[in-house]
Amino acid sequence: MASLQDIGVAAAINILSAFAFLVAFAIFRLQPLNDRVYFPKWYLKGIRSSPTHSGTFVSKFVNLDFRMYIRFLNWMPAALRMPELELIEHAGLDSAVYIRIYLLGLKIFVPLTVLAFAVLVPVNWTGKALENINDLTFSGIDKLSISNIPSGSERFWAHLVVAYVISFWTCYVLYKEYKRIASMRLHFLASVNRRPDQFTVLVRNVPPDPDESVSEHVEHFFCVNHPNHYLMHQVVYNANKLEKLVTKKKSLRNKLKYYQNKYERNPTKKPTTKTGFWGLWGTSVDAIDFYTDEIAKLCKEEISERERVISDPKAVMPAAFVSFRTRWGAAVCAQTQQSSNPTVWLTDWACEPRDVYWTNLAIPFVELTIRRLIMAVALFFLIFFFIIPIALVQSIANLEGIEKVLPFLKSLMKTAEDLYIVDDKPQKVVKSVIQGFLPGIALKIFLIILPTILMTMSKIEGFTSLSSLERRSAGKYHLFILINVFLGSIITGTAFQQLHSFINQSATEIPKTVGVSIPMKATFFITYIMVDGWAGIAAEILRLVPLIVFHLKNAFLVKTDQDREEAMDPGSLYFASSEPRIQLYFLLGLVYSVVTPILLPFIIVFFGLAYMVFRHQIINVYDQKYESAAAFWPDVHRRLVTGLIISQLLLMGLLSTKDAEQSTPLLIALPVLTIWFHMFCKGRFESAFVKFPLQNAMVKDTLERATEPNLNLKSYLQDAYIHPVFKDDEFERRAIDEEENNPLVPTKRSSRRSSKYGSDISSETGV
Repeated sequence: MASLQDIGVAAAINILSAFAFLVAFAIFRLQPLNDRVYFPKWYLKGIRSSPTHSGTFVSKFVNLDFRMYIRFLNWMPAALRMPELELIEHAGLDSAVYIRIYLLGLKIFVPLTVLAFAVLVPVNWTGKALENINDLTFSGIDKLSISNIPSGSERFWAHLVVAYVISFWTCYVLYKEYKRIASMRLHFLASVNRRPDQFTVLVRNVPPDPDESVSEHVEHFFCVNHPNHYLMHQVVYNANKLEKLVTKKKSLRNKLKYYQNKYERNPTKKPTTKTGFWGLWGTSVDAIDFYTDEIAKLCKEEISERERVISDPKAVMPAAFVSFRTRWGAAVCAQTQQSSNPTVWLTDWACEPRDVYWTNLAIPFVELTIRRLIMAVALFFLIFFFIIPIALVQSIANLEGIEKVLPFLKSLMKTAEDLYIVDDKPQKVVKSVIQGFLPGIALKIFLIILPTILMTMSKIEGFTSLSSLERRSAGKYHLFILINVFLGSIITGTAFQQLHSFINQSATEIPKTVGVSIPMKATFFITYIMVDGWAGIAAEILRLVPLIVFHLKNAFLVKTDQDREEAMDPGSLYFASSEPRIQLYFLLGLVYSVVTPILLPFIIVFFGLAYMVFRHQIINVYDQKYESAAAFWPDVHRRLVTGLIISQLLLMGLLSTKDAEQSTPLLIALPVLTIWFHMFCKGRFESAFVKFPLQNAMVKDTLERATEPNLNLKSYLQDAYIHPVFKDDEFERRAIDEEENNPLVPTKRSSRRSSKYGSDISSETGV
């Protein structure tokens, strides 16, 4: 059990670490050599120029203006200065709404912290129940929690009233935020410049036809059923093998460029490489000649594969991007059922071109259900088996609780303490570091590899856009954190911490011990918040890994300004892991605001620091890969409501162990009201995130026709949804678009046309 001293040591370590990261960033960002690492977004926009091109020789590498070092923290107010509307224009709505999640945390928890410290902390501190329980491990922090209230005490009415206030305040803030973001999304969609996805629908599960190709079948279907609005279409090709070849060729070209640069720096010695794996073994050959020959072979293979994809009917998938003349026509198609058979001609809004995950478009639709079932089973086993490292972390976090069961740990601790003596007294600094710092850092290490695993699982499931992949991965990560990190830490921690009490007490006393132990886990979560939410966020702004990688590339690969721009890695908001991490802090704050209010200030520091850091990163660093217009917000809201309900249920269970059964009927009303609140918000606002109002579409179309009467929309959409591997080759692109250049492809069917499309299809198709 971490004591006040342990928490103090952990706080000191993490505060010093965070301060060191922030000071290092403030200094590094002023150096001209690091300018592209800390301000890449402005370079990508073409607004900022390299400071290494002017000035004296020394000033090209080191900032000699010492007045700027005095103002080394001026990035903080600068990060808060940009207005939200300007931030949306600068970085997009996704980034602006993501930042509002941190601001939402401050809106919820700052008033709740004031309330909890004014009401609950004095009530808990004067309870003095823990002192009367024999053989129970507790710390000074636990005296500030609900565990210090005697069973059956009238003091629990204070916790009940505060629980109601917390629930109503949280729901009120969530309602206002949902309303605000729904309005921002509709305004963004109405005011944003023309985008291909506004006119385009993704059609899946095109039924096979023996008389027509997929392209002909798609065109005839939409010419008949959307005769006044259909414009063009682009079928989906299975170009995954070709994409791998293009990626491999790009990698070989980078290696060739590296050796060419190396040879130009030292023409007296030609560089060599080995033909084995990664150039680690095999025959030593001339590197430039070797990679030139490999690229030539790969180019021939790539050309052959391109021709196969274009000419082979089996390479055409039963899917297509269908574009319309108006936004209104696209909205009608995307939001309606196209056929009496609901399993074919499935339509949905197309994501923007840079958001398309082309690899998964080649997956047959019938495989998706099987894939998702397999991944659901895999996720279950992943969550189940990951409880083992969580339990190991908890064993580190509760050394005092298992010393009686494992005596050798006690002797090891005593030996370590004896090595650190002040005034002839052994100090407990080692134990404080282990219990106050290592549990949080160990848990964070275990969670580092998890997002990659979950993203791979989402890709296997077959989602067709980067945004949907990230949202799906975020859902898995949130479930994992909820079960393993939160509930797993409480359950395993309770089992280890109170093992001796469990063995020696009667069965009727075990629920009480569990009830008392749940709030005691606040000390572990406090250490995790400081490691991940303080030092971790401060390390985020330093960008140490991108800094090192940039300078390594700059030293060995960069030769021109274009090379230097390619060496920049601005990164982006990784929603799949960052948003579930925020949800953990919301969950901890909502659960412990009544149980152990002392945890709330640590959470407020996290939200405040993260808001400032990520606002700076969004303005100056991150280059978002796509724009979904805040489509992720319904998921955020649902997970926040889930956390609120969990906090209410845990409080209900906790009070049931404290002989406060009379409060149970009143507490039952809270989750019921919260579920009703969620259903109300879902019905009121969620449609704005899944549908596009026809009225707004018509207004936008009418305005565009008035302002741009000569707009050639077909030319604008012609290349929008062509697979990227074809865009570099004009011949292949013309081959793919050959069918689109004709206004209509004559049908090969005769007798069966009437039964499939209607009696008047001949006049509709002009055949």
